Amino acid sequence: MKRTRPDQRAQARRAALNALKRAKRAAVRAGVELSNWEGEFLGSLEARIKTFGRAFADPEKGAPGQALSMLQAVKLKEISVKAKGGKRPPARKTTLGKRHPGARQSKAEEA
Repeated sequence: MKRTRPDQRAQARRAALNALKRAKRAAVRAGVELSNWEGEFLGSLEARIKTFGRAFADPEKGAPGQALSMLQAVKLKEISVKAKGGKRPPARKTTLGKRHPGARQSKAEEA
């Protein structure tokens, strides 16, 4: 018997709800006091995901099969790091558009 493929939207919805629950649970266990805004943010995300299956309406703000927008996911990650008592991870350094000191220069740049 062939199994049908799982619904990706339902998987994303469950994953987002589980991430919200983990962040709340971690804050309670660690005794970290979330701000009113953070508590309201988590509650409103949970309500929107349960009601609509996703927490954002504009398709340009996130992938079509995801339950959270990119910025919501980033904020949720920051809240969960705060709840675990850690510091925010450092921003990644990019070398986009920058030359490395040992990089070879083109003839136009040499002159």
